[in-house]
Amino acid sequence: MPFLDKLQLWADERPDDAAVVVGGKRLNWADLRDAATLRLKETADTTVLAEPNSLDFVVAYAAAVAGERCCAVLDPLWPQTMIDEVAQRIGQAGPTQASATGRELADGDELADGHSDTTFLIGLTSGTTAVPKAFTRSRRSWQVSFEASIEFFGLTPEDKTLAPGPLAASLNLYALSECLYAGAAFHSLETFDVGDAHAAISHDGVTRLVLAPTMLRLLSERGLAGGVDASGVRSIICAGSKLDARTLEAARRWAPNAAIFEYYGASELSFVSGTRLAAGELLDAGGTGIGGPFPGVELKILDDGGAEQPEGADGNICVRSGMVSNGYLWGDDGQALRCFDGWYTVGDQGYMDAGVLHILGRRSDMIITSGKNVYPHEVELALACVPGVSAAVAAGMVDDIRGQRVVAGILPAYGSVTATQVRTGLDGLLARDKRPLQYFTLSELPVTDRGKVSRQILLDWIKNNDARAKPLA
Repeated sequence: MPFLDKLQLWADERPDDAAVVVGGKRLNWADLRDAATLRLKETADTTVLAEPNSLDFVVAYAAAVAGERCCAVLDPLWPQTMIDEVAQRIGQAGPTQASATGRELADGDELADGHSDTTFLIGLTSGTTAVPKAFTRSRRSWQVSFEASIEFFGLTPEDKTLAPGPLAASLNLYALSECLYAGAAFHSLETFDVGDAHAAISHDGVTRLVLAPTMLRLLSERGLAGGVDASGVRSIICAGSKLDARTLEAARRWAPNAAIFEYYGASELSFVSGTRLAAGELLDAGGTGIGGPFPGVELKILDDGGAEQPEGADGNICVRSGMVSNGYLWGDDGQALRCFDGWYTVGDQGYMDAGVLHILGRRSDMIITSGKNVYPHEVELALACVPGVSAAVAAGMVDDIRGQRVVAGILPAYGSVTATQVRTGLDGLLARDKRPLQYFTLSELPVTDRGKVSRQILLDWIKNNDARAKPLA
């Protein structure tokens, strides 16, 4: 992996500086290097990590990618049967199949980076009941990504980054690796807890947050209510879904000196586009735009035949960069990662307008109602701008007449909100043929264990008459 040579450098130059802090427990650069080096003797060619956040996780991870070893990081909350099956499949692939070149492993006792063309990471899509798909990444792809993200986000060795989510999630695992590469202290929590995150920000001098919008919303609103000082936070990096108006407003008030970064990417593609909002700068929170191409990335919108779409026309978001993954070990149905003459896509739909990429969502999420294509992402962004709505989730339910009908779950901003207020509030924000036919009031957002909003969970709640989703009058 392309951070171990850097780790050696920081351990030599700044041995006593904090490198990693997890749940208040710390390792400095020298101790991290030494612990990972000692771990090498018991580290196999291919390692499967399915552990909660801890300092030991970081040590094991560093050792697992030393030389030309390869590591797969699995969510420890997956059912044990799924973890076992994924581990078995990875074992059957073997280090030579998982390696980009099949070269011999480097010296087993040396904590150093392997050849840049070799595979260091087996990434996995989120698993629920089906076995997740597995793809591989070369060391070079993440080194290119590091250089691009450090430039775009302005990461410096003086920064202290807090990524409060699980390290098994790619957003946080990348943030850890990026910080080790840049020589910047990385902070995390053993499990996500708002109070613990606030304590880290207040007492550890955190200057940078990396997190999903749902976590930012919680930290900002409760931080404002509890008087938690976040004036020292200089940058907030969000991914996973687009920021809504209320999350942005709360974050601006809570961390008034922070630049806020939004970016769009995919595990298989790495970074695609991004935008930076200086402290106080307004965001088009109701829109679908997420900035221009990331440094080192070329962007095109192509149709299913590979033809380039004109500006404003939607199609497959396709990229060409040195950050793209190698492809899949298993699970590719021909649509998961497609290539059009060197341009790669994961099937996300969007369009370009004046150099800005607009995200519509996954084609698999698209709702076809009475012959009209509706992307739930558009509906959710519009609903989040309606007064009285704190957050919204839209999905498509089976309908005998329309094929599908648009439904939406509403999390009220305060007190209660009526369906009439919501419908009226959508005037001028969303075309009538895209509006939900049914609304449900939510007691909480339907989120996965990784903190991502799930439309399928919403549909399950509605189908099962779950008390967390009640019809909105």
